Amino acid sequence: MILRQLQDTAADAGAVQRVARVAFRRQPGGGADRPGDRPPTVQQLALTRHLVRADPAGCWIAEQGGEPVGAALSLRREGVWIMALFAVVPRARGHGVGRLLLERTAAYGRGCLRGMVCGAPSPAAARHYRRAGFTLHPAMTLSGPVDRSGLLDPGDIPVHPGGAAQLHLLDSVDRRLRGAARGPDHAYLLGHYEELLIADSLAGSGYCYRDGGAVKLLGATSKRIATRLLREALARVPDGAEARVEHLTAEQEWAVDVGLELGLTVETHGYLALRGMRPPMPYIPDRGLL
Repeated sequence: MILRQLQDTAADAGAVQRVARVAFRRQPGGGADRPGDRPPTVQQLALTRHLVRADPAGCWIAEQGGEPVGAALSLRREGVWIMALFAVVPRARGHGVGRLLLERTAAYGRGCLRGMVCGAPSPAAARHYRRAGFTLHPAMTLSGPVDRSGLLDPGDIPVHPGGAAQLHLLDSVDRRLRGAARGPDHAYLLGHYEELLIADSLAGSGYCYRDGGAVKLLGATSKRIATRLLREALARVPDGAEARVEHLTAEQEWAVDVGLELGLTVETHGYLALRGMRPPMPYIPDRGLL
């Protein structure tokens, strides 16, 4: 087996997504669709290349007989280490591939006091993260059409589209919630998600990235601001599209309440794994960049 750093090429990005597709493919008789049930999107390929450029020492691939069998993408931001992707194809499991990939990516995060991972419902991955000192927080997903009759008067907290000019506000919110700004990640987020929403008032501040029906990322200085942002994001879900809000731990009951009020369905899926920190609140993480 060969373990090597990823290169910023279309071929390597495609190899990573092929591994993820096979590793996360739904088993016969299984539950809801997983990322591996769908072909890689332009966003997924772009995220892989973004991380390879920004964090080359944190991105690794395992190959056997010339074929990719495992991949791990990690990033480091101001003392927070994040695992963006960790996948091993079924035929290579139980042979140390996952352990070696985790060792390489964990070495990249050496010295970071905090760690974050959005984990898929995989027993093998859960074992690896627990051995690495992570606490597993079960997560929920909200999905379904938005019942627009449940949308309330927004009140006195204005929400408006944002952009690169507001990055100082986003950095301030992120440092308060998770102890680290996003640095180069906003270039990817602004370039590949449909809209950035900003709330900034005397009551506090916050932001939300949305894309189609999905609420991709949200952080705020109070539950009141977070609730306002989430309601606005769901109000902008196109007619006929399904809304989706993922990676909600029990600490994000404010978001679960909003979803239930708007007719969304809640179900458990995966976990948020954290080391050296409690779940940020109020906060909805991005799967890859948390």
